[in-house]
Amino acid sequence: MKVLVTGANGYLGQGIVKALLADGTEVVAADRSAENIDKRAAAVACDLFSLEDPFTYFGKPDVLLHLAWRDGFVHYSDAHIQDLPLHYAFLKKMAGSGVKRIAVMGSMHEVGFFEGSIKEDTPCNPVTPYGISKNALRGLAQMLCSKENIGFQWLRGFYIVGNSKYGSSVFSKLTLAEQEGKKEFPFTMGQNQFDFIDYDEFCRRVACAVEQEEVLGIINICSGHPEKLADRVERFIKENGYSISLKYGAFPDRPYDSKAVWGDSTKIDAILGRRSGV
Repeated sequence: MKVLVTGANGYLGQGIVKALLADGTEVVAADRSAENIDKRAAAVACDLFSLEDPFTYFGKPDVLLHLAWRDGFVHYSDAHIQDLPLHYAFLKKMAGSGVKRIAVMGSMHEVGFFEGSIKEDTPCNPVTPYGISKNALRGLAQMLCSKENIGFQWLRGFYIVGNSKYGSSVFSKLTLAEQEGKKEFPFTMGQNQFDFIDYDEFCRRVACAVEQEEVLGIINICSGHPEKLADRVERFIKENGYSISLKYGAFPDRPYDSKAVWGDSTKIDAILGRRSGV
């Protein structure tokens, strides 16, 4: 299997490429820059949206894993709306040219405000440009794949825990603050409960989902259970030996964040079970 990974130089892309390579999968890794892409992959620095025939350009991959997305967690960035037609045009070119399956990275933010377990058929009512755009691309990608009779996977990501300072999550920002020698980190009260998954495990689960073709549709890349934000962040500080402390109540909770939300892990558990023979 040859997998084309777009956005391969990004925070998620770097780890997912490594996970695919570790399984022996042939990877073509594309991004505007190839600076941080694993050298075992066939790295291609290019502008995805300017390619007339991306399928041929990238060596006719079997599967497209589309991670590319500008301003990832800047939820109100205009880039989400501006880039949506470009993502659609790229996926349309790939879907109509011979690729066997398209997998796209989604986000639990496309669901919008919701409390409880997010399932495949949970209604989506996004409230930010980020969530609205992701949800729109999900519908468009599903339509394209159905029209061309190819496999479709929507990999819905939840809250990723990693100690890289280059990400946009609270954990990345906390890591950067620690490295800058700051003593306190402005924080909310941290009472909301989310579905947290460690970075390496997230990347492994994405790779496992893409490397098989039996389980399709929306696949939650999640742990399957909720945990209080404060508890996970405090544990993260201890796990990494940080000396920084949280300044509780410095920020209010975001109004569009749910009090308790987590993913239904039934599909990803089935995929992992097949791999382990369970």
